[in-house]
Amino acid sequence: MRDAARLESLSHLQDEHELEAAISESRVRPVLLFKHSRHCGVSCEALDELRDHIARARGSTAYKMITVQTHRGVSDAAARRLGVRHETPQAILLRDGEVAWNASHFRITGDELDRVAASH
Repeated sequence: MRDAARLESLSHLQDEHELEAAISESRVRPVLLFKHSRHCGVSCEALDELRDHIARARGSTAYKMITVQTHRGVSDAAARRLGVRHETPQAILLRDGEVAWNASHFRITGDELDRVAASH
């Protein structure tokens, strides 16, 4: 897949129904949720790392982003539904409807995302 097409695969979750659909999708293929804050330098760096990872990715992982400023309700629902304390930035890998891995802040690196995608 071309790099531009891969980056377009980072879809934005708009509501709780889309969150539930992403959780269901993880029963078919891995889904990586990325919680992002546009006003946070660390979050912007983590987003760059995620984009680099997506450009290199070879697997079938689906990528979903929650922008906290505009969709806080979805972010809060993800924390409740998945049992993972809210942080921003935050990456949560779902498999079979469950959290398989999560990281926040400077632990979200391209290398770590590559490692996690390869091992899960």
